[in-house]
Amino acid sequence: MRALTQQIEKIIKDSDGVWGIVLEDLQTKEKWTYNEQEQFPAASIIKLPIMVAAFQAAEDKIIRLSDTYQLLQDDLVGGSGVLQHMTPGTNMTINDLITLMIIQSDNTATNILIDLLNINYIQETMRRMEMNQSACYNKLMIVPVNRIGTNHLTAQDVSHLLKQLAQGALVSEHACEQMIEIMKKQQIKDGFRGKLPSPQETNIVGAIPKWQLANKTGNITKVRHDVGIFYVGNRQLIATALSKNMNDFTAKTYLMEVGESIYQYLQKV
Repeated sequence: MRALTQQIEKIIKDSDGVWGIVLEDLQTKEKWTYNEQEQFPAASIIKLPIMVAAFQAAEDKIIRLSDTYQLLQDDLVGGSGVLQHMTPGTNMTINDLITLMIIQSDNTATNILIDLLNINYIQETMRRMEMNQSACYNKLMIVPVNRIGTNHLTAQDVSHLLKQLAQGALVSEHACEQMIEIMKKQQIKDGFRGKLPSPQETNIVGAIPKWQLANKTGNITKVRHDVGIFYVGNRQLIATALSKNMNDFTAKTYLMEVGESIYQYLQKV
């Protein structure tokens, strides 16, 4: 893993921003951290603990993933996602909302889930996951006048969440499988996925892809993140890369290089 970390050190050294990175190879048990306790604006990465909280609420019988929600005009917010363009009155399941929140980074779906779950419940779920240096205070695309704080997290906390997911240790093993499958359907191709080849390099119907990535991206002004679990052959590697104080295009380019470096490393070992 040393060759990989040296390559990533060179990539981030060439940038002019601040990085927080954790890489953990689940086969070799090797782990590399860089600035892992630095706090970063959460951007859309906060949607991962919200997803876990939703599955936990279903486990706790507070909600059912099959429950339906009717979209309201007041729910609609801008930014990412398709729901802002949907007709008020449209019905969808909570599972649909979770899926849109992750694969399209839908802000309207996110805010609906925050209201349904309650901020306190989400924060408690984060504490259960030992995300002790991270917090969820606010809905997205809405800035309260009197807010307690901003949504923030660390690479260490996000990596811990991802490892628990990969090991089937959040909510239930079945819930972890469902959450990972949702993340694999990611439609936002910036970041890690940017330079990777097509995962399905065969024309055989039903064949297992050569690689998969269960990930979540996030970006706001001068902040860009990508985090996820790489599956290449029989190998699994958890990657968390958070960045701030950097030009958006530049940060995107560096994240692509990090993703390609991880893929090439897993291909060779």
